[in-house]
Amino acid sequence: MDRENWDWEIGKREIANLAPWQERFSYQEEPCASPDGEIVAAIIRNDDEEFTAATQTSAGEITTWENAYEKVWHLRFGPDGRLSALVSDTAEWTVATDDTPWENTYDFAWDMAFTPSGSHVAVSTQKDLQYAVSVNDTPWAKEFSRLTAMTLSPDGLHSAAVVETELLLETEIFKFRKGCYSVAVDGNAWKQSYMNVWEPCFSNDGNHVAASIRTTYQDYTIVVDGKPWDKKYSSVWAPIFSPDTNEVVAPVKEAGRWSLASQDGLVWDTSFYQLWHPAYAGGENRLAAIVSPEYGLWTVALDGTAWDATFNELVTDLATSLNGQRAGCVFKHDGRWGIAVDGKPWQGRFDMAWKPVFSPDAAHVAAKVETQGKYILVIDGKPLDRHFTRLEMPVFSQDGQRILVKGVENNIFYREIVDLG
Repeated sequence: MDRENWDWEIGKREIANLAPWQERFSYQEEPCASPDGEIVAAIIRNDDEEFTAATQTSAGEITTWENAYEKVWHLRFGPDGRLSALVSDTAEWTVATDDTPWENTYDFAWDMAFTPSGSHVAVSTQKDLQYAVSVNDTPWAKEFSRLTAMTLSPDGLHSAAVVETELLLETEIFKFRKGCYSVAVDGNAWKQSYMNVWEPCFSNDGNHVAASIRTTYQDYTIVVDGKPWDKKYSSVWAPIFSPDTNEVVAPVKEAGRWSLASQDGLVWDTSFYQLWHPAYAGGENRLAAIVSPEYGLWTVALDGTAWDATFNELVTDLATSLNGQRAGCVFKHDGRWGIAVDGKPWQGRFDMAWKPVFSPDAAHVAAKVETQGKYILVIDGKPLDRHFTRLEMPVFSQDGQRILVKGVENNIFYREIVDLG
């Protein structure tokens, strides 16, 4: 997102009155906003009873794509502001970006993903019961009998997924035991197959792939570029790469307790009842994770030290600041949702809460919450004096001093810049 070139002038602007949309179209799905909040889009049904995308800016009329389809699904703006959707005609699915459909079509396409810059769009595909990945309308040369967990390298030059390397029927339990699953990178499967493979991930430079695997009924470990770690564990969760060194770490279970490990051994000298969703925090290469320090209680640990505050139902959506000094999460406690930052729960409990977002300078943090059917933006623990019927995730300015709020009030989609100084 090129935030520096966005309009950061303090104030509120109407982007689209949604009432005319509802009068003009017999069907309209929930609208979505471009990253900079300047364009509103939604899937609509036109006068010919076909589905397409409609858009509107603060300066223009409602505009629909020239192409229309039997079905349109998963309409999304990419990080670069281009509008993409999964579209289907005569039972053939493909991707359309800014009203231009891909040439290749499939029996089905799903898992649409974007690179952080928006330069590459990828989908998982199935045609004639053969599965593959297509990136910017270029499908893998090789197809597989099953495929899951597609992922895209940060630069978009590579894609990977868990694939079935040998066709396996449900009754072939001995064949399953020998291993029929691996990771394919750009359509090329690793030589070794395993009983199970989960959640492949790329290094930041896109040159390496790691995944969690099960090698026997009892043994789990991590595999990097097709080479498993020497040590086996009673269970593992998804690995991550260090953004600085490309070292791989993963949650591992040993002797009934969970900790973080690398190929060289345990990274943390503390262990927990559960530990998952690790994340590197900022340039200092600090590690955070969701942990269970006591049975039935959840919190966040930073560099192996758990917060004092614990929650009795759930902790999810771990977020860290770019400088590695702060962490936040969503929690559920006694049936209500909340936000915790730096080990302290914010006041207020909600019907739902979403992942907190830190400003680039780590000075501020904001989160979207829902209560009694209304959406509210909470900034540094204090609710903004607005109630929305729809609210997009907040975006901070590059200097962290202002925040972009995109939401619907009284059927009007607004774009507002709020000063945090």
